[in-house]
Amino acid sequence: MNNKDRYILYENNNEFKYDKKKENIQIKFNRVAFIFFIFFIISLIYTIHLIHLGSRSSSNIKNDQLKTYNKLKRADIVDRNGNFLAKTVSSIDIGINPIEIIDQKKLLLNLRYIFPNKDYQLIKSNFNKKKFFWFEKKISDENYEKIMMLGDKSIKSEEKLTRVYPQKNLFSHIIGQIDDNNNGISGLEKSLDNKLKENKDIIKLTVDKNIQFLVREELIKYNQIFRAKGSAAILMDVNNGEILSLVSIPDFDPNLRVNITDVNYINRATKGVYELGSVFKTFTLAAAFHEGIIEPNTEFKDLEKRLKCGKNTISEYDEKIPSTLTAEQILIRSGNIGSVKIGQSLGIETFKEFMNNLDLINPIKFDIEEIGIPIPFNWGKCKLATTSYGHGITTTILQLVNAYAIIVNGGYKVSPTLIKKKNYDQKKKILGNDVSEKINPILRKIVTTKEGTASLANVKGYEVGGKTGTAEKSSLGGYSKKKVNTFASIFPTSNPKYTLVVMLDEPKTNSEYIYHYRDGSGIKYKGTPFNTAGWTSVEVVGQIIEKIGPILATKYNEVY
Repeated sequence: MNNKDRYILYENNNEFKYDKKKENIQIKFNRVAFIFFIFFIISLIYTIHLIHLGSRSSSNIKNDQLKTYNKLKRADIVDRNGNFLAKTVSSIDIGINPIEIIDQKKLLLNLRYIFPNKDYQLIKSNFNKKKFFWFEKKISDENYEKIMMLGDKSIKSEEKLTRVYPQKNLFSHIIGQIDDNNNGISGLEKSLDNKLKENKDIIKLTVDKNIQFLVREELIKYNQIFRAKGSAAILMDVNNGEILSLVSIPDFDPNLRVNITDVNYINRATKGVYELGSVFKTFTLAAAFHEGIIEPNTEFKDLEKRLKCGKNTISEYDEKIPSTLTAEQILIRSGNIGSVKIGQSLGIETFKEFMNNLDLINPIKFDIEEIGIPIPFNWGKCKLATTSYGHGITTTILQLVNAYAIIVNGGYKVSPTLIKKKNYDQKKKILGNDVSEKINPILRKIVTTKEGTASLANVKGYEVGGKTGTAEKSSLGGYSKKKVNTFASIFPTSNPKYTLVVMLDEPKTNSEYIYHYRDGSGIKYKGTPFNTAGWTSVEVVGQIIEKIGPILATKYNEVY
């Protein structure tokens, strides 16, 4: 009998029964179960291992992505009112790999429909090169959805962090730029590079977007009217050094990340170094007041029309200036010879120390690195004479603004700043109490009297004062006919709060421009009679104060 089918016979009540033996079947089942169990355990271990590796890999990827994100992320920059000036945002770039294009004609047709302004001759050329290229960077959400709906596998998208400047050109010289490696290369992006990369706090500035906009609009307008090569303006709080506006024209859009090599795009407000002319006469007179040498009504009699100094001759710009003038009248009428006499009464060392204390002839510390260095010179009798009326001495617009702030704020040292601070250092008094008391009314008379050179800035209700400066630009071997016209203004003169300086670089006259006097007389004058600050920069300052005055009066609770 076969072992596989062993049967047991039973005889009982004539019934026949049999049972099949199951021992061998059970043995086979146990073996299969055992093998299955082994494979299950191995699979389980392998799965757990894969999960572990996967989670570890995913964690590493996430960590790498986080590190990259943190590396690219920079702190936001806002103005004093919280408006974004620089911000890091997520954007998507679209690229195309020509090798994977499904239907080139169809793709080009669809791309033309979505992006009609592209150069498709260039795109076809890129297709033929068979190499990946970027088609659209920082694509809009709407166009991203459209292009991805095309379903062409050659289209690739990559999410990136990018630095954007919502105000475009408005703050270009202040904010500056970064390069493609996320490193600051100019402006605050450069000087605050490490702090911005730490990305701990938003950087709040002192500037006001609305005021900056209005100042820039006027500079652009009058650059065209007077056909200037460029211009600059700074508005600063004389009591704490906060800069509310700093504009240099021409400017640029930092979103484009263009490598700017044209020197005409220099930051004229902080980097440009200029001879600024008669605006320096204010410092000569202030120094004499500070030293107690003269009073506003001190008379200077029989002033010459010309002075010889070495091989050079110093003369009055206006032959009609009287030969006898008080110290006050010398500044009001912008007398050269009278200013020389005041400077000579001070002496070289005293005048030099005064100018140093105002940070006029040495480099000044500031929040951005684009700072000009005044051209050094050797002091002597002739140099004392010429610097007394602003000839042969250079400085920056930033330093000029700062020095005027000290002269008019009671003689307190301030430092110009773009960074908003919660608390400012206690101010140090460096000038006598009476310097501002004597200077400020004189600056007001330069604007309000017939003899003054800045009557076009007499904006009703704002008590504008200031001093004009018209200087010829130096050239090889002497001076050219090209001008730098500057007006350093303060307001209100009874209790100075702001100083506003406007400089026009190489302006020209305009025979069609109509001047409107702001003294309530209704007088109009057509055509620019002289290429001087009194007819160019002063007009710009008047226009700016008319525009920004109401904002300053309401927003900063000033009463004029």
